[in-house]
Amino acid sequence: MFNLTYEFKLKPTQQQIAMFEEWLETHRRVYNYALAERKDWYKSRSCQVNACSLKSEYIIPADAPRPTFANQCKYLTSARKESKS
Repeated sequence: MFNLTYEFKLKPTQQQIAMFEEWLETHRRVYNYALAERKDWYKSRSCQVNACSLKSEYIIPADAPRPTFANQCKYLTSARKESKS
């Protein structure tokens, strides 16, 4: 089988560079928020409820669903729809 590949070098304008940087910043914030949500959920279940320090432990309700990748994708999709309308 014979494959052809092409390589292109982008030469964006200053306006395009600003747009790319804005996109990257938005994606970074979304990723960090989702990661923090998963870490907080995990940390809230790492110790016994009667043994945790209320000052230093972040306690999430026991019936809160585990934030999985699929759930977070659903929330992101609904947030996009809400922001467009």
